[in-house]
Amino acid sequence: MRPILMKGHERPLTFLKYNRDGDLLFSCAKDHNPTVWYADNGERLGTYRGHNGAVWCCDVSRDSMRLITGSADQTAKLWNVQTGQQLFSFNFDSPARAVDFSVGDKLAVITTDPFMELPSAIHVKRIARDPSEQTGESVLLLKGPQGRINRAVWGPLNKTIISAGEDAVVRIWDSETGKLLKESDKEIGHKKTVTSLTKSSDGSHFITGSLDKSAKLWDTRTLTLIKTYVTERPVNAVTMSPLLDHVVLGGGQDASAVTTTDHRAGKFEAKFYDKILQEEIGGVKGHFGPINALAFNPDGKSFSSGGEDGYVRLHHFDPDYFNIKI
Repeated sequence: MRPILMKGHERPLTFLKYNRDGDLLFSCAKDHNPTVWYADNGERLGTYRGHNGAVWCCDVSRDSMRLITGSADQTAKLWNVQTGQQLFSFNFDSPARAVDFSVGDKLAVITTDPFMELPSAIHVKRIARDPSEQTGESVLLLKGPQGRINRAVWGPLNKTIISAGEDAVVRIWDSETGKLLKESDKEIGHKKTVTSLTKSSDGSHFITGSLDKSAKLWDTRTLTLIKTYVTERPVNAVTMSPLLDHVVLGGGQDASAVTTTDHRAGKFEAKFYDKILQEEIGGVKGHFGPINALAFNPDGKSFSSGGEDGYVRLHHFDPDYFNIKI
């Protein structure tokens, strides 16, 4: 399995996202320019220019026409995927962190960081079909969690919003009323910042990765803890195979401790775990720094990882990957 090395970012990667068809890969980094690539051969298609700060997160609509990005420049922007044209900019008073389109792409959830005296917040925006009718007003504004909210995603049928972040608690909110419905138990939940949250392809369960060196699998409706995957280093990124029962964790030490270790020590590998048995089944090495982003192609036949080293590595699986037996 030879990775395709995609070099287009000058700064560390923050997020990776495939479109629904699995033919395009979108990457966000701290260098202000979200980029789109062909997902089969890793060729760069283009960049979306207009942000003035690190871009933390992105999402692409179901029809691959619209891209939304959240950035440290205190905006979330809507883009035309095909032309790279900026369609709208949601302006906030603090950095925008996570973005996620609802099912049907009529709504988007955007989280903003705590800043000066402002607490962190979760904003729900209506997304107009015609960009000329787009407005910036919020349908709903949620406050409460302490610290940054690193991820917010839509629950089943857009009835709920699932959020997680620095206070290590996973919360489920009612997306109509803004009421807090459930929060994860302190005993069984994460002990440190939740860095990433990814839903399964059918939305029935989701996985969270945390700096407490573990990843946890949760039921989307009941917030029951299903599985825990333990590793030796902080987890910055998690993803699940849509095809097989595999979970992938990526991470590494803090950027400050990186210089003291040899890159061959295998600290920066993407680790594959069996989703059900919670056992490690393999790893993919290659990055020269912590892995900050992971994404599985919707067809389950390839995955990509983005690192602190500024590279995106695209891996197409060999045939024998599909018959791994434990």
